[in-house]
Amino acid sequence: MKEELKKMREEALSRLKNAGSLDELEELRVGYLGKKGKMTAILREMGKLPAEERPVMGQLANQVRADIESCLGEVKKDLEEKAMEKRLEEETIDVTIPGKKVNLGHRHPMYIALDQVKEIFVGMGFDIIDGPEIELAEYNFDRLNAPEGHPSRDWSDTFYFDTDSRVMLRSQTSPMQVHAMETRKPPIRVVAPGRVYRKDEVDATHSPMFHQIEGLVIDKGITMADLKGTLNTVVESLYGKGTKTRFRPHHFPFTEPSCELDVQCHECGGVGCRVCKGEGWIELLGAGMVHPRVLEMSGIDPEVYSGWAFGIGLERMAMRRFNITDMRLIFENNIRFLEQF
Repeated sequence: MKEELKKMREEALSRLKNAGSLDELEELRVGYLGKKGKMTAILREMGKLPAEERPVMGQLANQVRADIESCLGEVKKDLEEKAMEKRLEEETIDVTIPGKKVNLGHRHPMYIALDQVKEIFVGMGFDIIDGPEIELAEYNFDRLNAPEGHPSRDWSDTFYFDTDSRVMLRSQTSPMQVHAMETRKPPIRVVAPGRVYRKDEVDATHSPMFHQIEGLVIDKGITMADLKGTLNTVVESLYGKGTKTRFRPHHFPFTEPSCELDVQCHECGGVGCRVCKGEGWIELLGAGMVHPRVLEMSGIDPEVYSGWAFGIGLERMAMRRFNITDMRLIFENNIRFLEQF
């Protein structure tokens, strides 16, 4: 057994020193010192030795194990250093080489316009609120003084979820007026941006999905003059001092009196073109004084309080802000178009 141990030590030390990788070194460790290794097999035979020889052989076995472990540690350290040197050499970075340009995105032109509008209204003391896109007809129509039979409730204009025409994709942000009056007490000053849906044909100024910004003010002594002054201030803040606007009489079931606000066409300067359909003006929003019945249905006394409301088409506002001539460009995600902003 003594000769066997010496022979195994010489063999192990030789093979360990010639190991070419850490994986090979690990295989040798397991082969000699593992549970099923050569050292373990020799030690199992010690029970067959005479009692007087066992201490001597045990001491020799421990020395052989210590020699193998010592050599194993030295070779492992050397191989790890070589592996690190190789990795550093392979992964060397030439800091003099120009870096790759990272293209960063930016805000969509429509949301640039939206953020500007929000900033203007927040500066006037308004709160920004949000609400559901899937709405009950009660909020979208009934509570806004548009009862059954009103033209806006026709199946050809509105996306309904059920045959009872009670659940729908909101066709306007005006339901947020009702939600605001239900959850807040006067004075109320809110704007509510969001997506709305109508069965419109796609063209330069229409889309079946678009965005509106609803505005609502309820307080004592509110007049039409407050509405016109506020809207003119917003338009001039967005498009510059002296921007031409016009207010036209109109009819909305939830406002009385009602009006529409137009801005002079940015493409033709009022002469008439395809963008403004030859009119020289582009409709920007509908507005008016909140109808007394709408106030009553929301629990607000029209004898004490009055207010005004408006709904702005955000896409048209962005078109005027950035001189965009076709609404479809806003939704097509054409990189060449979006990079301009």
